[in-house]
Amino acid sequence: MNELLLAEVYRLVEPGPVVLLTTRSVQGRANVMAMSWHMMVEIAPPTIACIVSNNDLSFFALRQTKECVIAVPAVGLADKVVKVGNCSGRDTDKFAMAWLTPLPAERVSAPLVAECFANLECRVVDTRMVGRYDLFVLEVLKAWIDPAQTKPKTIHHIGNGGFVVDGEVIHFESRVP
Repeated sequence: MNELLLAEVYRLVEPGPVVLLTTRSVQGRANVMAMSWHMMVEIAPPTIACIVSNNDLSFFALRQTKECVIAVPAVGLADKVVKVGNCSGRDTDKFAMAWLTPLPAERVSAPLVAECFANLECRVVDTRMVGRYDLFVLEVLKAWIDPAQTKPKTIHHIGNGGFVVDGEVIHFESRVP
């Protein structure tokens, strides 16, 4: 075994696909950010924990409105996801810049992303760890799936500009329902 720099540990345990998190400020401005630091917390109701840096414009909208959308892009959107992740919503309309289409959500003011194969309308249900870790706990209120996108493949960030595309599915017997 060789020693690994502690700054590289996150690359080993990245929890899931890169997603897009959308918000709408109380002033009405929509924003979108790329996010890969998130995880499922509960199945019913579906609850997700995510980290949104207090340096991000989305942090302030999420803190004010307590709602967002988590949109799940397929690999075909990877270039747009990277564009969104490489600029700030403070000085850029990221929807327009990345040619993404905001759609109205049903339960929250934040927009869905038309090009994504799934969209999850969420509300913040716990902010106790925001001050220390920028960690928000979200409950999914409504979930949408695009039936036209069959067998979408997601992208997973592995650091330093690298991504892995999900691949072959393998199945094993499961005793958990």
